[in-house]
Amino acid sequence: MSAWASEHRLVLGQTKVSAKSNEITAIPALLELLDIKGCIVTIDAMGTQKSIAAKITAANADYVLSLKDNHPTLHQQVKSWFETAQSQGFEGVDVSISQRVEKGHHRIENRKVYTIPVSQLPSLYQQDQWSGLQTVVMVVRKSQYWNKTTHEVQFYLTSLLSDANRIGSAIRQHCGCATVGSPDHVGAPSRGIENSVHWTLDVTFEEDKSRIRSLHGPQNFAVLRRLALNALERETSFRRSIRQKSRRTAMNDRYMLAVLAAALPTSPPSASACQ
Repeated sequence: MSAWASEHRLVLGQTKVSAKSNEITAIPALLELLDIKGCIVTIDAMGTQKSIAAKITAANADYVLSLKDNHPTLHQQVKSWFETAQSQGFEGVDVSISQRVEKGHHRIENRKVYTIPVSQLPSLYQQDQWSGLQTVVMVVRKSQYWNKTTHEVQFYLTSLLSDANRIGSAIRQHCGCATVGSPDHVGAPSRGIENSVHWTLDVTFEEDKSRIRSLHGPQNFAVLRRLALNALERETSFRRSIRQKSRRTAMNDRYMLAVLAAALPTSPPSASACQ
């Protein structure tokens, strides 16, 4: 389980997870390592837990949590409300809408974000148990490939005020882990899963193919890969992909020193990741 700073493109920390079910306990442990004050934390559906939402708001941060069938009653309630409201054109509803069309990776994606204050909805299931809940979100994605078109609808809970542009930006930058973003970094370019930390670790560093399995080896090498990724991301004089920069580091001692120098801290360790 990794924490990824989407604005700075850095891995902030990680905790060991032995099984999917343990992510629920790993996420709070990971948040304990970080100063998330003033940040927006986005987490996949596995981390959509009332205790995690409370921990984030207690740290004076905001959350955007994916809502799926692991909360069946709440998910169905939100889904049904949006279907009814959308069929009526959101008449009489204070709705914020943002639309974005992107081309790349052999597809055209049309993404539409709807955000509604919870005050506009009937009382949600266990609503008072979700600390700081302000807004419910629906994201509709239509992806057009050369041979097919896919349609996906996703729902979210967030402590942010209803603002489709701001919330949509936070969701776009999410990469399948605990993501920490700056609240002021709203106009950031989209960073889909193709450019996320997981994709880079799997494809560039071949983490999934690693045969290191025993003792503390897997955890130690996971730390080293993330340190290497951070150093390569911070080095900006050679504007190439992480794979190309990694190869150049291996073949050029001078560039290797530049990468190591870029990894040196430039601010006090106690500074917030959002600053």
